[in-house]
Amino acid sequence: MPSQTSTSFRTALVALVLCMIITTTIPLPKANGADNAPTVAGPLTEIERKAFLAELEPLQARLAELRRVPAMSLDRWADAQLFVKAVTWALDFGPINDAKHRQLVQNGLRRSKERVDALAGGQHPWCEKLGRSVRGYVSSIDDSVQPYGLILPAGYDRTKPLRLDVVLHGSTNATGVGELMFVTNFDGGDTGIAGAPEQNFIELHPMGRLGENAYRYEGETDVDEAIEAVCRDYAIDRSRIVLRGSSLGGVGTWQLGLKRPDRYVALGPSAGPVDTIEFANSPWKHFVRLDPLTPWQKTTLHLVDAIDYTANAGMVPVVAAMGDQDPYYSSHTLIEQAFAKEGIPFVGLVDRGAGHGLTPKIMEEQLRLIGEYAAKGRDPFPKQLRFVTWSLKFSRCHWIELLGLEQHYQRAEITARMNDDGSISVAEPQNITKFAIHPPAVTAAAATITVGDVKISLPANPAGTIRSLVIAKHQGTWRYQGVLGETPMIGKRPQLQGPLDDAFSRKFLCVRGTGTPWNPAASAWAEAQLKRFTSEWRRHDHGDLPIKADTEVTEEDVRSSNLILFGDPGSNPWISKVLPHLPIRWTHDTLELGNQIHSASDHGVQLIHPNPLPGAVDRYVVLNSGHTYHDSELRFSYMVFPRLGDWAILKLGDNPTNAPASQVSELVLDSGFFDEDWIISERP
Repeated sequence: MPSQTSTSFRTALVALVLCMIITTTIPLPKANGADNAPTVAGPLTEIERKAFLAELEPLQARLAELRRVPAMSLDRWADAQLFVKAVTWALDFGPINDAKHRQLVQNGLRRSKERVDALAGGQHPWCEKLGRSVRGYVSSIDDSVQPYGLILPAGYDRTKPLRLDVVLHGSTNATGVGELMFVTNFDGGDTGIAGAPEQNFIELHPMGRLGENAYRYEGETDVDEAIEAVCRDYAIDRSRIVLRGSSLGGVGTWQLGLKRPDRYVALGPSAGPVDTIEFANSPWKHFVRLDPLTPWQKTTLHLVDAIDYTANAGMVPVVAAMGDQDPYYSSHTLIEQAFAKEGIPFVGLVDRGAGHGLTPKIMEEQLRLIGEYAAKGRDPFPKQLRFVTWSLKFSRCHWIELLGLEQHYQRAEITARMNDDGSISVAEPQNITKFAIHPPAVTAAAATITVGDVKISLPANPAGTIRSLVIAKHQGTWRYQGVLGETPMIGKRPQLQGPLDDAFSRKFLCVRGTGTPWNPAASAWAEAQLKRFTSEWRRHDHGDLPIKADTEVTEEDVRSSNLILFGDPGSNPWISKVLPHLPIRWTHDTLELGNQIHSASDHGVQLIHPNPLPGAVDRYVVLNSGHTYHDSELRFSYMVFPRLGDWAILKLGDNPTNAPASQVSELVLDSGFFDEDWIISERP
């Protein structure tokens, strides 16, 4: 009889194999009766569509009523709504061109009704089911339901916290039917234990907003929110959360794990590139090569390229694997060299003769090594830290948090040690102007911190209090500045550091101007931007874009959301309100940014800035921009990186109201970044 450990490996290998696909879709499951169904070619007929909608609409109505029930759990509601949403996206975007896809829709409708009926009766048996199931949560970003796959092992005991493996999938079908395929792939029914693996961990498979967003921005938030959803329902040992994945899932594992090294006990990337340029130059015939990059685009690559964060592998163990015939093998060599440069031993398993996919032997060895780290658990309070970042978006490692940089998108490094006497030693920080020390590093007793060769006395924490202390460089000298949160922070800081795309990692609201525009051409361009963003968000991010008219925005919206304002100071009063506090002059006639002056009649501006309105603490305001990458970039994950900085000036073309959403006529004249104080540097 095989041991539980070996059975666990085999089960985990099956899950890992599902993540190996790079350019194809998630495997299409065999729907009940699909193999015997007659072949149906061509898109849905209008009669078929109406028949499906006739089944779908009452389910949507019942779910709307259930969400208004005061005691209704949003998680349980999402568990039922996810089937309805998946069917809706399939019908809206397709393609549904054969019998198997039609069967998928029919099964989705059946499963929708089963869960809605159970939920209406106060039941949710899927929460007790072992083995494979599909679950959901309501995203804080756009209030959409996002699904995830879950695998509970046989013998799971709710009273004992268990290891959690977060498994990121490879490239998937980004069409509308892709979400239904993802959901069906993990749907093991709502009862029974068939297929429950004999393993000592739970598996979470985030959808990551599907498609090719490479687990960036809202894709990264999806991973975080899915983890929290599982932790709400099951006993998870947070010191033993593993992150692993293959192909695009390997890309995600490298970047999420190295940029936030204090979140995981171990990383297991397989067959995943680590550098955008190397990724784009891989010898796949269907790849589209990158156009020559602008200076600001080269800069933003430091936000996405995992290789720039290699030094953080000293804080989280990595067990990498790749076949030596893999088209991405040069990436494996590249990261191995980066490890050597940082002085960190590299555990990189090479599968001799394997291509873009690993043999069971190598996958089992990778999982065995990861299991050794997971068994020990993550140290919640390492006494010594070394942390590297290029942006305040990735600012924290355990008890050290960076709060200010001299130059953004340049390498910043800090090394700190907690001494036996309670004092803290920090080597001279590189490219850092301010940082915080979080508990438990700050003890109740009076302590000191030495930064470089400067010794600083820290105030004692009163008994029973937990405070984070701020150290800042003032006129070239490191000093104690105060308690984090007791004085307002100004300038760029974590969660308010740009660039434009960062606004869509958290809750946001698009605001359409309804007033009289100053310039018709600029107004038409702003409306075209919003139209394109609405279309792209629904198709690629699988949610409905949050939009309100300017007259509908509330004080709560200002407090809780990043405001994305479309229009000009004439058409949108919210632009008029924030304009005096932004680093731009905008009149009927001119747009002025730094030393640039352009005609307002045929030029547009896009920028991101902390929202200056009362109550908008730690929120952005954005002018006339959704994501800076669009349909053509979202076809390939290596193209998903910020195409603009914190601001851009654009020459406007003709943007007729009846033009397709994908067509926006504009030419980027210039783009760049604000400095630490959100001021644009003068240019020659």
